[in-house]
Amino acid sequence: MNITLSNKPLSTEKADCLVVALPEKGDLPESTRLADEALGGLIKKLQKSGDLSGKNATTLMIPTPGQAWDRLLVVGTGADKNRTPALFRKALIAAVGQLKDGVSRHALFALHDSPVTGDDRASSEAAKLSLIGRTLEDQLYSFNSYKSEKPANSKLNKVTVTASAAGKGLKDAFNLGLATGRGMNFTKDLGNTPPNICHPVWLAEQAKKLAKEHEVIKTEVLDEKQMEKLGMNTILAVGKGSTEPPRFIIMEYRGGKSKDKPHVLVGKGITFDTGGISLKPGEGMDEMKYDMGGSASVLGAMQVIAEVKPRINVVAVIAAAENMPDGGASRPGDIVTTMSGLTVEILNTDAEGRLVLCDALTYVKRFDPASVVDLATLTGACVIALGHHASAVFSNDEGLSEELLAAGERAGDRAWPMPLWDDYQNLLDSNFADMQNIGGRAAGSITAACFLSRFAKDYRWAHLDIAGTAWNSGKAKGSTGRPVPLLVDYLMSHAGK
Repeated sequence: MNITLSNKPLSTEKADCLVVALPEKGDLPESTRLADEALGGLIKKLQKSGDLSGKNATTLMIPTPGQAWDRLLVVGTGADKNRTPALFRKALIAAVGQLKDGVSRHALFALHDSPVTGDDRASSEAAKLSLIGRTLEDQLYSFNSYKSEKPANSKLNKVTVTASAAGKGLKDAFNLGLATGRGMNFTKDLGNTPPNICHPVWLAEQAKKLAKEHEVIKTEVLDEKQMEKLGMNTILAVGKGSTEPPRFIIMEYRGGKSKDKPHVLVGKGITFDTGGISLKPGEGMDEMKYDMGGSASVLGAMQVIAEVKPRINVVAVIAAAENMPDGGASRPGDIVTTMSGLTVEILNTDAEGRLVLCDALTYVKRFDPASVVDLATLTGACVIALGHHASAVFSNDEGLSEELLAAGERAGDRAWPMPLWDDYQNLLDSNFADMQNIGGRAAGSITAACFLSRFAKDYRWAHLDIAGTAWNSGKAKGSTGRPVPLLVDYLMSHAGK
């Protein structure tokens, strides 16, 4: 797909389809007003007749033969005062959905002048162009690698996005959006890959490939012997039941000053989760290939960082294993010594994500991090609490939590704060070890975060439970690419500081 930015006057741009915005009430954006004038007031007439409402994410395709554009796509953007980045993105998604299944080959997006609410980083033209670029890449994604007969490609092969002016700032913002969309698509590719192919060694190979394609990334992979030497016994315990060996992946990007502390991302990489001896129900188990969603998001974010090369230091680590039940698998009742020296009684082998993450959280102390954010499809309890709209944020630092929440709002990749009170910690008490790996049915996502917090006391840390946001089920089954946009916004907010 050829996606470019242009600041040429709208009247000089030719395309198969012009896309403009229509608010529910009030003044038309300048691009829409110019299109309306060129069409003899057609948009206002259709609005007055009720054929166009301006309700957010509604669309109407209008043939316009004899004009510079063969057709006009009007997308409703709701009320100006209510147009958050998330709602603006919803309107963009509706527009792209009309185009990718249509007959237009070249679309001209003139949506940069629709007002968006929020601070300057969310409402500026640069922010809108970034969101447009990201949404185009994200929504034009398809995954057909394993189909013998490939679906017909969309006729749309070129998109031009309008901007008010030329300039490095707008172009950089647009390119960041495109890169973020490609990072999301990389994440989706990893998540959608079947588990007989996407196993820990294969995932490590993708990290190595990323380093090969981008010389600014340095990748190291630890095998079982190296992990054993470091005392990463909980990762090894999770992987014992599988013929696919676990791997520990470390990626480094050093774009900041040498003295700058790195921001660290930690990804849960359970490439398939049967539950182990604590076997999951069979229905829907195929979706457990998405249990490596945290690691996929980390890889997607690192690809974005490698492309845009911001002035920041970023380290990413992935604890990758496959959780299978065989004669060598961990049993409920086993006690394992973590890399930190703390002991864990494994009461449920299906609570394996926290076991691989705890050793990873101990490992990253060596980087003296500015912040650590771990990402994990950790608990079904989180889905019950928040559904599929928001990722959960737990943190030992209020400022870090607020930064992540604000990044999610700006990116339209929302998150919600959850408690991490000491009151919950005693639910992890064990009669036989320093702690047990589950805290009972009540507050399941909170006790999982409490478990992780015990290994993150030496730095600013946040845990994102993305069990409800990393993938969709049902007819639209597939990886979502979330929360790559949130991560990129958070990291870029620290670039150059």
